[in-house]
This record gives sequence, C-alpha cells and structure tokens, in this order.
Amino acid sequence: MAKTILVIGSSGQIGTELVLKLRQIYGNENVIASDIRVANYEVMKSGPFEILDATKKRDILKVIKKYKVKQVYLMAAMLSAIAEKHPHKAWSLNMTTLLNVLDLAKEKAIKQVFWPSSIAVFGSSSPKQNTPQETIMAPSTVYGISKVAGENWCAYYHDKYGVDVRSVRYPGIISYKTVPGGGTTDYAVEIFHEAIKNESYTSFLNANSTLPMMYMGDAIDATVNIMRHEKFDKYTSYNIAAISFSPKEIAKVIKKFIPKFSINYKSDDRQAIADSWPQSIDDKQAKRDWNWNYNFDLESLVKLMLNGLNYKI
Repeated sequence: MAKTILVIGSSGQIGTELVLKLRQIYGNENVIASDIRVANYEVMKSGPFEILDATKKRDILKVIKKYKVKQVYLMAAMLSAIAEKHPHKAWSLNMTTLLNVLDLAKEKAIKQVFWPSSIAVFGSSSPKQNTPQETIMAPSTVYGISKVAGENWCAYYHDKYGVDVRSVRYPGIISYKTVPGGGTTDYAVEIFHEAIKNESYTSFLNANSTLPMMYMGDAIDATVNIMRHEKFDKYTSYNIAAISFSPKEIAKVIKKFIPKFSINYKSDDRQAIADSWPQSIDDKQAKRDWNWNYNFDLESLVKLMLNGLNYKI
C-alpha cells in the first residue's frame, strides 16, 4: 500500500522540489502539498493541494484525516536573514508548527515526521572546520536558536513518547527552479541570475566567506532517503555535507563559462551570520548510519545552474 504523505511548506524553496520528487516516487495522488499560500504551477497541477496554516493544530489534523496521511514533512519555517528582522514572529512560527506536528505524532494521528534542521545550530564557539556531529551549539541567530530548540524537542518526543521523527542539518541549498527564501546563503543562487542577466554581481558576503553548500538534488535525496531507512533507535539530526566554497571561488568557476562576468563585494548584516557558521561539515555519521552521499561538486553544480537557467555553455 502506498504511503500518504503531507508536505507542509510546499511553496518554499525546498518544499516545492520535495513535493515533485515525492510524487515521482509515490504517485501524484499520494503526496498532498500544503502551504499558507499557493504553490507554483507544477505543484498545483500535478496533485492535491491544501491551503494550510500550520500554526493551527486542528487545521493540520483536518487535512491528515481527509487524506489518511501517515507521514509529514514539515518544511515551513522563517529563514535566517528574515528571522533576524522579525525574531518573535520567527520563533513563534518555527516552534508552534513543530510542536503541533510532534503532538499529532504523539497522539498517533501520523506515524512519521521529517523536520529539517540547519548548520545554523552551530555558532562562533563551534569548530569552523569539519564541524562534528556532536559539538558545542551556541548559535547567535534567532533561526539557529529555534533549530537547536527544535532538535531538543524532537529528541524529547522520540525518547519520551516514541515519536518517529527524523532530521538532517541542511547547509546552504542551491537550485535554479525556485527563488531563495531569505537565507544567508542566498547569494549562491542570486549570483547565477545576475551573471546571466548583467554579467556582474554584488555579493552581500565578503570574498572569502566560505560556507557549506549543496545542490538541491542532493538535499532532496538526503531528505527522502533518511525517511526510507528503517526506524532509528535514537533521534539524531544528522550533519550532511557536499561542497564548501566562497563567493570568490564560485565566481571564478562561473567566469569559465561567462568570461565577462565580474563580482563586487558589499557586505550587509548577513555577513555576521555567515561569520558565525562553519566553513565545512563532518558528515561521517550520516554516511555510516544510512549511506548518505552527494553527487555534485562545484563545477558540475555551476554547469547545472547555468543550463537550468537556459544559458548555453
């Protein structure tokens, strides 16, 4: 029997592509997309969609009952840069939605939950290079604070109530299919649009601000594969890693394909957020526990992005 899956936050950068991947695997009618606003055309056209305010537990339950949902991917969140401007709203949204879904799993309304964490859980006191799975987590951003709290809530519900909840810590995610959603790593998507349109880009991060990044396809694979694994004995929000690069390094590769491309630097308040994050991630536990791996390095990522944005290389 096919799983019935609900994706909350399906209009976001990751949610959009996750819905389409899950529908490809499990069938269009078995994956219900939902968000507080309408999704893109392909999501709306290809299968069921519900307008849903995930801060209201009873509304989530209504959709779960309507479709007999067994599995929930909770992708709704306010991201790092926007959360700094609206801290109380970000905390309320990020925590209320998670606790609603965890409670529904505790009450046996659903069987499995996926909730994404982030490298934002790490702070300036965490190791910058090969940041380990278990280390000091003292984030300096509202988004990071909410993700550390979320990881602790997930562990609590797993240990106390037996809730099957799974997580990965996303690095910066890069995709040509959807626009960025207010994150600190958004420059790595914006740079392609500006390179094609204007042959120049002004980065809001410094030239050598190295951060962990990942192509969207790899992030989606990690999300789907951890949910397909047999039940874990212990809750862990897994580090996952692919490539790390700076604005200067990605600009150099783009210049191979767009020779006239140039980059300038004018850092803003997102620079302080980037400075508090790791430069590279140790993901050996994910590789060991559920065979995580990535497929796209920096040059193949650049080619994919340019091709995806209809630039002939």
